[in-house]
Amino acid sequence: MFEQGHTLPWSERLPMPAADTLSDAQRKAAQTLIDGPRKGVFGPFIPLLQSPVLMERIGSLGEYLRFGSQLDARVRELVTCAVAREVGNQFEWLLHAQAAVKAGVSTEAIEALRQGRRAAPLADDEQLALDFTLELVRHHGVSEPTYAAAESHFGKQAVVELSALVGYFAMVCWVMNVAHTPGKAAEGQAGLEAFPL
Repeated sequence: MFEQGHTLPWSERLPMPAADTLSDAQRKAAQTLIDGPRKGVFGPFIPLLQSPVLMERIGSLGEYLRFGSQLDARVRELVTCAVAREVGNQFEWLLHAQAAVKAGVSTEAIEALRQGRRAAPLADDEQLALDFTLELVRHHGVSEPTYAAAESHFGKQAVVELSALVGYFAMVCWVMNVAHTPGKAAEGQAGLEAFPL
């Protein structure tokens, strides 16, 4: 189990409520997730269950960005890993690092990203998306050259979806960082360590 957040002593602040304490709205929101492509209530949806209407709306947005977006799965998964690395979120890192490799991102690139190094080797579309993502997360916008390269390659709709994907994963990572939602690694899987100071 990998801890989230930076306060000590560490404890999960917003764990999954007991089933018999859930309101009707919470039960309905949880069932919507269970019936959808996620098949369960986990990760950011555990703390988000405290606000069931918000949970449903965030869940719907994430469902489109993860499963319906124009972006290739490799690009989506790499971007998600980059956001998780930048904001120090174990849960999304542990889940999406494996998914990125399965989608076709090189193991070497994911490991370099985990260590806080330049991710390589990457396909051209992966490099474009990673440059866009890191610039957006670190500077809260993107330069003209970065924007022009992304629009030329991906198109306008996909650039909007890429921007929203970055924002979506930053948001759910921050919710979990605040809630101290733990991440669970697969056997032998390395989690994130803090960036060197």
